[in-house]
Amino acid sequence: MKMMMHAVAFAALTVSAGAAWAQKGETVKVAWIDPLSGLMAALGSNQLKSLQYSAEEINKNSASGVKFEIIPLDNKLSPQETTAALRSAMDQGVRYVFQGNGSGPALAIMDALEKHNARNKGKEVVYLNYAAVDPDLTNSKCSYWHFRLDADTSMKMEALTTYMKDLSEVKKVYLINQNYAHGQQVSKYAKDMLKQKRPDVEIVGDDFSPLAQVRDFAPYVAKIKQSGADSVITGNWGSDLALLIKAANDAGLNVKFYTYYGIATGAPTALGAAAAGKVYMVGYGHLNMPGTMDKIVRGFKAKVNDDMYTGTVYTGLNMLDQAFARAKTTDPAKVAVVLEGMKFQNYNGEVEMRKSDHQLQQALYINRWEKAGGKYPLDSENTGYTFVPVKYYEPYVASTPTSCQMKRPQ
Repeated sequence: MKMMMHAVAFAALTVSAGAAWAQKGETVKVAWIDPLSGLMAALGSNQLKSLQYSAEEINKNSASGVKFEIIPLDNKLSPQETTAALRSAMDQGVRYVFQGNGSGPALAIMDALEKHNARNKGKEVVYLNYAAVDPDLTNSKCSYWHFRLDADTSMKMEALTTYMKDLSEVKKVYLINQNYAHGQQVSKYAKDMLKQKRPDVEIVGDDFSPLAQVRDFAPYVAKIKQSGADSVITGNWGSDLALLIKAANDAGLNVKFYTYYGIATGAPTALGAAAAGKVYMVGYGHLNMPGTMDKIVRGFKAKVNDDMYTGTVYTGLNMLDQAFARAKTTDPAKVAVVLEGMKFQNYNGEVEMRKSDHQLQQALYINRWEKAGGKYPLDSENTGYTFVPVKYYEPYVASTPTSCQMKRPQ
């Protein structure tokens, strides 16, 4: 009996040791579900290539020993198509999903995974959200299986209005946003925070445009011009921002733009030299960051002749890699436990995945469109111009409270 107990103990230790490093050499399939067709196809294509390149770089020397394989799926920016793409991904053995464009598709993934994971113990799937920034996703609608890598709308507006409150030239602000959850939240938080920090500022317009449907923003620009605004705040992204900026330049609109996504595909080309010093962007970084991201941005440009501006796709793979190493497994249920509250080194400093709502806490920058050169040599879309950091905020400055009542699996 004693010998049998020793044998059982030895076997358990052997199994445990084997399981501890079972992920080394393992290929982890990661689904990317976002638009590859329609007006936002160029944006989606850039982000897919950015994720694929990030995987190639991490695969060279991953902390966990895993290899990431990216499986792209086009959701056409539709919640229904997203659900179908998610089913296809899971049928292919995917246990980790990346998505970022639109809160509608984000909610579709969250709802589907809540049901799937509850019914399929041992086959759980984790969702890494790299760009869908509706605050509700980590507040009233928060999910244990959802981890957000980008700063949410309220966090970015906290940083943006903190910067704007000290600008005496900001007196009349026009709000123009896409007519869905994110755009409506940008409008709401802009009005609330400006009223609190700069009650003297007048909101002279609050407009919404259909998401990814408008091809000519001239009528919207005419209204901005007529309002007498000196500043415009917009959360528009993709073609909706590029076409807005183009229409503003064509009309000779002389205002300052305060944006969330001025660096994304199409917008830099629309900005050009005419927008120098007039367009600001709030974000978790910029093209000319030293260290890891400088190497990746330069390598990406050399390989695909495009700009890598969605740094959160790298953040997500980096976070997973480090979590795999700490958990000593790639099992999503066990990895999710490690991700909660996890602090790790990223290209933009130490960041923390807040346990209470799964919202990444990170530093934010206010960047201004200027001529590239000196300390900031890398330009956007070969324009000769780039977003230069003018203000840096520590994570606590833009951190906003959460109302999330997280329901964790037993």
